[in-house]
Amino acid sequence: MKIGVSSASLYPLHAEDAFRELAALGIKNAELFANSTCEAYDPVVSDIEATMRGNGMNIISFHPFSSPMESVFLFSTYDRRIQEMIDMYSGFFKTMQRIGAKIFVLHGAILSSKCPPEHYIKQFRLLAETAREYGVTVAQENVSYCMSGDIEFLKMMKRELGDLAKFVLDLKQSRRSHTDTFEYVRALWDSIIHLHISDGDGDRDCLPVGQGSFDFRRLMLEMSAMGYDGAYIVELYRDNYDSFDRLRESVDRLTEIACGCGLM
Repeated sequence: MKIGVSSASLYPLHAEDAFRELAALGIKNAELFANSTCEAYDPVVSDIEATMRGNGMNIISFHPFSSPMESVFLFSTYDRRIQEMIDMYSGFFKTMQRIGAKIFVLHGAILSSKCPPEHYIKQFRLLAETAREYGVTVAQENVSYCMSGDIEFLKMMKRELGDLAKFVLDLKQSRRSHTDTFEYVRALWDSIIHLHISDGDGDRDCLPVGQGSFDFRRLMLEMSAMGYDGAYIVELYRDNYDSFDRLRESVDRLTEIACGCGLM
């Protein structure tokens, strides 16, 4: 089992600085959140690679800052904008191939875009098939303010896309969608390939692991029973915790729970 942290958790540090902080914490698995286009290219990527090599780290996934643009680019009907995003994301896929990241996290169209489901499927397929040329899998995240926040929409994607339907389950986003996380697990099970982890309680939807009431033991056991062999990536917002030590503590707590379940 791989347990790690997204560099998004250290925003607004530059990506290369975030990786140095993660390395100092002893984090071995990470998600690269690129907060600008330059963070997907040299010299920043070379800097990140040096930190990886020097500290035995793996980059499992890539999440772009451009998620809010997807509605008016990829999921539009305007050919030039669509091609611009395919070109941009192809550049990201090439970098992912270089650094060994296999999973590309997609938010998709926002609710107000009113993107027809059939068009959404067509555009997702276009991106997913492009990514496959680079050995990358596009995974749809459940995002509360996007079409993907609706569990019925995700079920439709699973039906229509077949083996192209892959998903990122984000715990804080399931809370924000007021949907039980385990409903997503039961609905998408074998198509979930990545997890964004946070704790929460009745008042707060995003906390370090161990500071809320979420049942991580149940999550790990249910995911394991369904054959899940992906990563558990801690993704917090910077105002959800006081010091970077909480990231390390979250990883340690997840590791402890996994060991208690006999999964490590």
